[in-house]
Amino acid sequence: MPNLILQQLAELDAATWDALVPAAQPFLRHAFLHSLEASGSVSRHTGWLPMHQVQRNAQGQLVAAFPAYVKTHSFGEYVFDQGWADACERAGIDYYPKLLCAVPFSPVGGARLLGDAGAVAQLLDQATDELFDRGLSGMHVNFTDEAADSVLRGRDGWMERLGCQFHWRNEGYRDFQDFLDRLSSRKRKQMRKEREQVAGQGIEFVWYRGGELSEAQWDFVYACYANTYAVRRRAPYLTREFFSLLAEGMPEAIRVVMAVQGGREVAMAFSLVGGDSLYGRYWGCLAEFDRLHFETCFYQGMDFAIAEGLQRFDAGAQGEHKLIRGFEPVITRSWHYLLHPGLRSAVEDFLAQERVGVLGYAEGARSALPFRQV
Repeated sequence: MPNLILQQLAELDAATWDALVPAAQPFLRHAFLHSLEASGSVSRHTGWLPMHQVQRNAQGQLVAAFPAYVKTHSFGEYVFDQGWADACERAGIDYYPKLLCAVPFSPVGGARLLGDAGAVAQLLDQATDELFDRGLSGMHVNFTDEAADSVLRGRDGWMERLGCQFHWRNEGYRDFQDFLDRLSSRKRKQMRKEREQVAGQGIEFVWYRGGELSEAQWDFVYACYANTYAVRRRAPYLTREFFSLLAEGMPEAIRVVMAVQGGREVAMAFSLVGGDSLYGRYWGCLAEFDRLHFETCFYQGMDFAIAEGLQRFDAGAQGEHKLIRGFEPVITRSWHYLLHPGLRSAVEDFLAQERVGVLGYAEGARSALPFRQV
């Protein structure tokens, strides 16, 4: 059965799409992806043209799907292939547009290929078979889970790329002090001092669920988020409307912690909860406060995970500064299918060398972890 293309997720009702999404995957939910589109954060204008792939069986039931976008750039992906694009430009090869299966602006591992494995494989093959006719250079699937890896691994033409992130695990800690007790003396004193420096500035923290924030507070959240881009002279990926739409569509998954000084909100961190995990996504502050970033983005999330019995805290991509705060290296995977044989061969050689480097880096990074040697 041929696959169908959705130019917007609104063409499919939420219950039908979400029936294929694992319960612990907030970023794949209809409400999240639809909020990106309905807010204008994702569109042809922003270089993210939706081309979601779906397949129904003979009875009309949805059996396989994956979110997909035609990309005219590589921004907002966090699997950095700009070097491949630059090489193509020098060689006179068109790298853009390309087809991307991913969650826009969210370097979070999880489900990507949804539904029955056999139907998913067929849907994937149909998508790659149509690349040339659609004028696309290739297809990419970013930050996959084991289910997607099992479909893609060994599949003709697909190449695996490794990356490294840093995640914190809750080892059944009773409280933050219980976590500190597992650290070396020097690292324990450093973290305690950082937290004391924030408290000494009269800053307290209040946690909210998505439905508990006023529109004025969402204005503040957005101002903080946008400021993180403004200081780098870049436009933010997300629009203000996205946050209101998401708060309406999936408020139970949203967590926002506000840093408050003298009754005034001065910083925030925005997260989502899914399954046993807390996903820290956006942070911002409209004034400078010593050590506030570490407290708001890391220690508050760790405190929250312990209190809520969550097992994992993914605080976002990159950031070696996470290592000394107990965030351990985790290998991530993405998959790439390129039509041009010369490009495919060059990338394959590059990935083989990069793989050795990434695995070596992740192993070496463990030496920077703050835990006491047993």
